[in-house]
Amino acid sequence: MVKTQGRRGEVAGEVLSDIPDRFAAGMKLLALPKQADTVRRELEVEAIWPHKGLLVLKFLGVDSISEAETLVGCELQVPRSQRSELQAGWNYVSDLAGCSVLDHGREVGRIEDVQFGAGEAPLLIVRDPAGRLLEVPFAEAYLESVDVERKQVRMKLPEGLLEVNAPLTAEEKREQAQGTRKKS
Repeated sequence: MVKTQGRRGEVAGEVLSDIPDRFAAGMKLLALPKQADTVRRELEVEAIWPHKGLLVLKFLGVDSISEAETLVGCELQVPRSQRSELQAGWNYVSDLAGCSVLDHGREVGRIEDVQFGAGEAPLLIVRDPAGRLLEVPFAEAYLESVDVERKQVRMKLPEGLLEVNAPLTAEEKREQAQGTRKKS
């Protein structure tokens, strides 16, 4: 959910589902806060309508702006029991979170999040064993297999891709800053 909408507890959010008319009044959804230590919250859709490229949802029991503010930043998910069957090669984001990413059989790290909109392919946000966050394109060309049961995503990444998408080390930041000062 990206923002509150109105004064009666409505929230507006982006729809990441490829299924048209996926959401309807009466359905139950799970609100997942960004903070990992916060509990999922089950909500029931009271009303729903499109507005300026977003979907506005009114939930039963959420009747004020302050109650709606607790939902901003949450990701809404359909409970597993109500999920649609996906086509071969498609995965739910919630199934990818927590999976190990293996590159040519070597563990790279664990998926913490998936970001959309940065390019053609979504980006897997992977935390490596050193604690760094890496951005790995979830592109079909690099994907070998996804095993949701074993919590593994096997990939064949081009050489150097992980280094390109890795955050700068403290030494690299110093070198970069010195290079900037020399040009001045």
